[in-house]
Amino acid sequence: MLTLYVGPTAYGLQLPAGIDVRPPIRRGDLRDLVRTTGPGKVAIADGIFHAYPSVGHAEIREALDAGWTVWGLCSMGAIRAAEMQHLGMRGFGAVYERYASCDDFDDDEVALVHEAEAPFRPLSEPLIHIREFLRSLELPEHDRILESLKHRWYAERTLGGLRELLRESGQADQSMAGFDAFRLKRSDLLRFFAERPWERAASVR
Repeated sequence: MLTLYVGPTAYGLQLPAGIDVRPPIRRGDLRDLVRTTGPGKVAIADGIFHAYPSVGHAEIREALDAGWTVWGLCSMGAIRAAEMQHLGMRGFGAVYERYASCDDFDDDEVALVHEAEAPFRPLSEPLIHIREFLRSLELPEHDRILESLKHRWYAERTLGGLRELLRESGQADQSMAGFDAFRLKRSDLLRFFAERPWERAASVR
């Protein structure tokens, strides 16, 4: 069975059966899992990093050394997988590829504020989603809008704020239609469920 740490990325989704779904990971969660359960498979999608210390590299290394297969995708998991791929952590999806291929891609690109309890409803929008959306519009004001949002605290990056910036640039509200298509974190999670790579991957350690 796969143990999956996920929160706002899965908001509104029906999760597949046969997965041990746990809240966004924080420091110590993986260490507790490894010390109380035999080697298995774990995937990190979402993690806590502001209100509580984030999952540490040392505990991921401990899990790998103990024979666990550790996947990272979507958000915190994608960041850690890009940082620890040389140690055997497995990355998956477009967000992971972005971090693995670009050393200066900031951690706050995937950050957002969400409700503290399940189902962890998102209250802001990750910059990585907004970046993809703006690229599709091919606006002359693309750089100005993106810079305005990048210099805001991640909790203040909202679709309402983006809509206001678009209006200032003469864009109609209709331009926000179909924003879901640019939510890379959600797309990666859905593809992870569809492809189920944890069922066929052999250990690399």
